[in-house]
Amino acid sequence: EEAGVLLGCAPDTVLGAGAQTARRSIARGDIGVPASAHTAFVGPGPERWHPNPAFLFAAGAGPLLDMGPYYVTTLVSILGPVARVAAVGTRARATRVVASGPLAGTSFPVEVPTHVEVLLEFEEGGASHSTLSADAPAERPPLVEVTGSEGLLRVPDPNRFDGTVQLLPAGGSTWIERPAEGAAHGRGLGVLDLARALRAGGVARADGELGFHVLDVLLAAEESIAEGRFAGVESTARAPELLPEGWDPGAASL
Repeated sequence: EEAGVLLGCAPDTVLGAGAQTARRSIARGDIGVPASAHTAFVGPGPERWHPNPAFLFAAGAGPLLDMGPYYVTTLVSILGPVARVAAVGTRARATRVVASGPLAGTSFPVEVPTHVEVLLEFEEGGASHSTLSADAPAERPPLVEVTGSEGLLRVPDPNRFDGTVQLLPAGGSTWIERPAEGAAHGRGLGVLDLARALRAGGVARADGELGFHVLDVLLAAEESIAEGRFAGVESTARAPELLPEGWDPGAASL
């Protein structure tokens, strides 16, 4: 800020049509007041398909820091900034074996927890529980489910830009499906939003403040695992503003 520089940060999937449709539904009051959330990323691990996966199990990675940013960014966009974190982590195996590519059959060490349970307490009073695991024998669909005072809402896969929003009103038994509304563009939306903010004199939605806060939350989770206690989050961030309805990433801005 002192240098007058705008900073953007991944992930920008929260700017995709799937996440934006879900957030508009919440903003309309479709589930009442959002109070809590449950998320899950569960599967066997990337060594099944990645030709050189060792770095994904080294310090600074693992499911917490590899996939956690997508889920925590989505949670912050809905429930606001995080105040404190509690987490536990386990490691099913000390080594793993590459399953494909030129290194197939070779093993590598696992340096980080590969199954993590994370509790987040938000500044505005909400709470969430997340499972991030590479230890499951089979893959389950990604889950981001928000509980409100008047219903439940499932956000599409936070690692994608599209998807279908699912809504279950209070007292209902059948999920209502709503296709994502908005431009079907992929990665690069954050860069575009940053460029438009620079031109218009505004603030990027997926900005450095948000990215730093999400990283701070994830590192607090690592601290909690290591020390066996709640860890405070010193940083804060604003939830990114919703994109305007009908926002067109292909529109000329010159």
